[in-house]
Amino acid sequence: MNAIQSPHATATSHGLLSCHACDLLSPMRLEGEPCPRCGAVLHHRKPASVTRAWAFLLAAYLLYIPANLLPIMVTQSIFGTQRDTIMSGVVFLWLSGSHMLALVVLIASVIVPLVKMTILTLLLLSVRCKSTWRIREQTGLYALVEIIGRWSMLDIFVVALLASLVRVGTLATITPGGGAVAFASVVVLTMLSSLSFDPRLLWDAVETSPSSIQYSLSDYDGTH
Repeated sequence: MNAIQSPHATATSHGLLSCHACDLLSPMRLEGEPCPRCGAVLHHRKPASVTRAWAFLLAAYLLYIPANLLPIMVTQSIFGTQRDTIMSGVVFLWLSGSHMLALVVLIASVIVPLVKMTILTLLLLSVRCKSTWRIREQTGLYALVEIIGRWSMLDIFVVALLASLVRVGTLATITPGGGAVAFASVVVLTMLSSLSFDPRLLWDAVETSPSSIQYSLSDYDGTH
């Protein structure tokens, strides 16, 4: 079996690099030049990818706690002031019979950010440990993070919608609380962490893995 037929063959092993924006393969000599297809600067790997991804991710972890503990919206009316967190809003929706909406808010506001941070943590640890375990599945997890990221601002949209609707009247006023700011920060930070992470780093471990060495030796000896 020669190297190009290996199931772990990578662009780097063939002297190619992929554009991080459009995935076009280009010769390694074009590193630092604009991509022929989209014009993005070509890099073998994103500069300081792991460091920046860890920094944004750790900041997101720190803000995830106040995002769930602080009130996400403050309602002021003639009956007093009410402060609602994400979970109290979920409980209210559930008890009022809006089970589907309660589940949507719970998944989008609590579960999805936590899943994103967990996946990014696993990917960064995989790069740190140079793991070659299920590389394709790990790449798929990164693609999943990219897909679900666009739904992470649901709570902020809900607060903005409620505020715009209630302000039409004069009996109550809804304003975003500290939890909304923290939650928006978590969403932005996880997005920045995801954008900073270079999934091509996952495949770097394949270049020095025993299986890759074995393929290279087999090709050199002319054996299969």
